[in-house]
Parts: sequence; C-alpha cells; structure tokens
Amino acid sequence: MIGDTMEGVTAINPGELRSLLSAHGLRPSRALGQHFLADPNTARRIVTLSGVGPGDHVLEIGPGVGSLTVALAGVGARVTALELDRHLLPVLDDALGRAGVASSVQVVQGDALAVDLDALLGGTPHVMVSNLPYNVAVPIVMRMLGEVPAIERMLVMVQREVGDRLAAGPGTKDYGSVSVRVGYYAKARRVGLVPPTVFLPPPKVDSALVELVRHVSPPVDVPSVEALFSLVRAGFSQRRKMLRRVLRTRLGDRTDAVLVAAGIDPAARAETLDLSAWAALARVATPVGNGPTGE
Repeated sequence: MIGDTMEGVTAINPGELRSLLSAHGLRPSRALGQHFLADPNTARRIVTLSGVGPGDHVLEIGPGVGSLTVALAGVGARVTALELDRHLLPVLDDALGRAGVASSVQVVQGDALAVDLDALLGGTPHVMVSNLPYNVAVPIVMRMLGEVPAIERMLVMVQREVGDRLAAGPGTKDYGSVSVRVGYYAKARRVGLVPPTVFLPPPKVDSALVELVRHVSPPVDVPSVEALFSLVRAGFSQRRKMLRRVLRTRLGDRTDAVLVAAGIDPAARAETLDLSAWAALARVATPVGNGPTGE
C-alpha cells in the first residue's frame, strides 16, 4: 500500500515518489518541464481548494507519477488522467495500484493541446485539477476555456508569474491580453502560493494556485470572440504606447473616431481597459456581418 493518510485524503510522500521512479528507471524530463509534486500536504491542500468530492468527474492534465491523482481519487472523485509522456504510464499505473485507487482513474496517453477532449469527457461536467507544465500552461488553460465547455471550473498550479497574469485586473502590471481573454470566459483568482521545495526536482520559481470558474454566459456582447481577441492582442502588442498609435495599423484613419465612439480616450493604453471597454471597442470597430477589422 502506498501513501500516508490525513483527513481522509491519501497522498504520496517524497520517499515513495523516488522509489517509484527508481523502480522504473526514470527521472523527471527537463525537455517536458516535469516537476513532480512530492509533498502530501500540498496534494491535500489542492484537493481541498478544488472542492472535489465523491462522484465528481475530474480531468487532470499531466498527472506524472500520480501524486495529485492519488489524492483526488482518494476523496472519491472519478479521474481522467491525461499524460503526454508515455514512459510515465507504467509508473502512474504502479502508483495507482499500490494506493488502491486504480479503479477510480482512467489513464489516457495524449497531448492536451491536440486530443479530442469532447470525445474523452463525453460532455459530462468536469472539474479540471492539474499541476500544469510551465511551458504550456497558458495554451492549455485557453483551450479548455475556449473549446471544452464541459469543464465548468478549474484549479491549476502554474508558475507564479503566469498565475498573476491569468487573474490580473485592469491597471495592474500583470494585466495583459491573457487576462482579458480569461475574463471573457471565467472568473479567475489566485488562491494560494506553492514553494519550489515541494517538487522533485525543485523549479527555480514559486508556483501559484489559480481558480477559474466558468461564466454561465459571456459577461459582454461582442460581434464575435475572434473580433474581440484580435483587437485585444493588437492593443497589448505594444502596451506602453497609446491605443491611437497601436491600433492605427488595423483601423487606419478612423482609429480616433472608433475609440471615441467606444467611449475610450485615444490616448489611453491597453492595460487601462477592462473587458467591457474592449467589448465596446470590438462592437464599434467590427462592421456587422464581417470578421475582425484588418484580418
């Protein structure tokens, strides 16, 4: 039997994690950005913050050797664990078997940025709880928000800088294109920090836990999501410059008029605009029935 138990949540301790890797002749891959969670208390904390309980359906991306997977299954969740690295699958199966939770976990080998998630999840409402690889965290989060409505909420562990960007509000140094795009789909907030010492190997930066709860319906009206996001990306492409200068390549001579019509000061900078302001800009800038201006 693997893992220690506290407050009803089973988790893998550091010695067991090292033993699992050694038994299979493996070590974390730098190329894949692997930093395995090696602290039972952190695993329990994530499960508690996620609000997951018996019978809940959970998608975990990048389960690695199962540190978080075991803890999620230990509270009665039904876990779909999607792992890119095929070399880790025997280790993960071993860990789940030793912990006695294999029957609660479906292990799938695949790329979270390419696999057919609608088919995988079957349209059943899911919570995504994951320790995401730093190098693909943002693309994965954005894909889940934009393409997988079955995922109603998420609790993700990401690099602290990325977490700050996901949850940032207007006028802050971390607010950017990603913040606006996330805000269209979900309410995001940072719910905790995680030190490097709980990982094997330890990363060079702190990690953040970010909760994202999907909006029941979009909070703003836009001609199309593509029109909105295209303008947002353009606006933040040179964030220190005034919008009248940054957007001129897209809107041409009518730039100032469009900004004023949207209720935006042409001298404003992108980081001062909230989601509602960006939506107003998209409505004015995009002719009815057409795609994003300048595309």
